[in-house]
Amino acid sequence: MPVRIDYFKKLCELCQAFGTVRNRREFLEMIFASAMEILEGKAACLYQLEPGKTELMPVSQKGLSESYFRSRKSMLVQKIVPLVLKKGFFYCRDAATDPKLAYPDAKKAEGIASILAVPVMVKGRNIGVFCLFTATPKDFTPEEKEFLSLLAQQGGGVMEHARLIDHLRRETQLFFDLAVNLSSSLEVKGVLHAMTADLAKALVIKGASIRLLDETKETLELVASFGLSKKYLQKGPVSAQKSIGQALKNGKPVIILNAATDRRVQYRDMNKEEGIVTILSVPIKTNEKVIGVLRLYSKAVRHFTAEEIKMVTALAYLGG
Repeated sequence: MPVRIDYFKKLCELCQAFGTVRNRREFLEMIFASAMEILEGKAACLYQLEPGKTELMPVSQKGLSESYFRSRKSMLVQKIVPLVLKKGFFYCRDAATDPKLAYPDAKKAEGIASILAVPVMVKGRNIGVFCLFTATPKDFTPEEKEFLSLLAQQGGGVMEHARLIDHLRRETQLFFDLAVNLSSSLEVKGVLHAMTADLAKALVIKGASIRLLDETKETLELVASFGLSKKYLQKGPVSAQKSIGQALKNGKPVIILNAATDRRVQYRDMNKEEGIVTILSVPIKTNEKVIGVLRLYSKAVRHFTAEEIKMVTALAYLGG
């Protein structure tokens, strides 16, 4: 019973602290400390999923040496994620001998014995993994696994809050940059090129392009781009009816998750050669009339959030 009271007490302390701590790092420190204290851990670490990466990136930690934390050897391989999601946790009693883990010698040198990993979920979506490390082999009870999962939810809330703030700052900066470009440049193509570059950099994607309907309204002519090769841009006439036909016809965004296999895409082989996986197409309008398309290209499968799509749509309206 005392252990259960400790669980409840710690969770209450974290809930009370959520609205009072000064920053994300301070609250994560409290989560790590709670996990290490109650579950007798040596260290704790939060890993974030990044599209296109084969390994999970460590975001923040407590108890690990900086040399280990900052090195590639502290990363978790992506294949751990399905195991974590399937059971709700991943457990390794001896990190130095488990074949599913990379860099076993480095973990042994760091003094890591057992590892318990649980998913970090936000609104039903997995955004990372929360790990607890012990200095000696430890078998975790179901209650301990559940407690770590609850702490991971707290960590996920912190990460989501930080993401929304970053999104707001990024959105504000993008609109500010576009306003500056519109007011300082008389050259439309220059403004549109700046828009594609700003979007690609802000959303951390491969590239972006803007195409406008020609006089026949059957093909789309390139007017601005960023991050795409000359060969790809000169691949041939782009039909207004292929892949982005819905964006033009209905005036709504269209997402192609795999541009190399989706039959709606006109140049599938070229997309594969260029390293393009996901494409987001957003209509460009003027006076509610669709005149072209703004396209974003990702080199990995990218599930654009509703906030990102709204932001890109708003920028496309301004560009029109």
